[in-house]
Amino acid sequence: MIITITPNPSLDRTLEVQVLEPGEVNRAHATRVDAGGKGINVTRALSADGFSSVAIFPSGGSDGARLVAELRDGGVVARPVETGTDTRSNITVVDGRGSTTKINAPGAPMTEAAVQALLDALADEVRLAVDAGEHVLVVGAGSLPAGAGDDFYVRVAQVAARSGVPTVLDTSGAPLRAAVAAGGLTLVKPNEDELAELVGRPLTTVGAVVDAAHQVMESGVTAVLVSLGAHGALLVAPGSVLWAGGPALVPASTVGAGDVTLAGFLSALVDAPHRPASVDPEISADALRRAVAWGRAAVLLPGSAVPAPHDIHLDDVETLTDPSRHIALKEL
Repeated sequence: MIITITPNPSLDRTLEVQVLEPGEVNRAHATRVDAGGKGINVTRALSADGFSSVAIFPSGGSDGARLVAELRDGGVVARPVETGTDTRSNITVVDGRGSTTKINAPGAPMTEAAVQALLDALADEVRLAVDAGEHVLVVGAGSLPAGAGDDFYVRVAQVAARSGVPTVLDTSGAPLRAAVAAGGLTLVKPNEDELAELVGRPLTTVGAVVDAAHQVMESGVTAVLVSLGAHGALLVAPGSVLWAGGPALVPASTVGAGDVTLAGFLSALVDAPHRPASVDPEISADALRRAVAWGRAAVLLPGSAVPAPHDIHLDDVETLTDPSRHIALKEL
């Protein structure tokens, strides 16, 4: 069971245009609406591929009600927490060249009572899953609205740890710094820009990314999964460095692709028989291959749609152990 918590969810509205012309009237030829937010996307992707997951998130207003309806209509298990504030709506514009422009609203401020209600909902779901004898992972993902506090994900990890459950984190900026400094995370999944911001220096080569990942792991993080967009992904785990990638693609939309990448990786952790939900060296290569295959499938779909099993092609992905430290990321 993978339990995701998304403190800043959204209703994602996507507009497709032939050519985006800033400052001009642009007419969309297609639109779509998806439930959004990083943890929600992870749960959506896992659910679409038959894995057990539940999404916890704050909800309010008409967009919040529609977000909940979109999830339930799609067969996604959701635990919305009513906060009395409106759920935000994000806008994405995709043009015919595959370029994606995203405008994210900040999200309504959260009170401490709302934060505690989210954490209580997480504790309830963890307890239920553990009592049922399931292998459980908690995933904290996404930005934080005002009022949540930079230590929100530190508190998430503490809730999970009280039940002996590992935590995976996908966020950036101050919340990522706080959670890494606190230690105890099983996996963090930054992209190369987020990792560069975390360690305070540019990362242009494989070696630079690996060194940055090891620096993060010194704080008590078990493994680092670095998404590299069109250039695949690197997994830095104790004693190993793996890369996976595939042929170039022309994307339909990149929104949520990183979240689907994480979902693919986690699917291998919970799918491995008789193993705890952790980063096991024996399944790392399979997990990374799945991660990249799922992410590649996602970018070929419109909006923040998630791939079904028939969309995912593992054979298109190659893996490499200990890639040369001198390779530039743009050459992967």
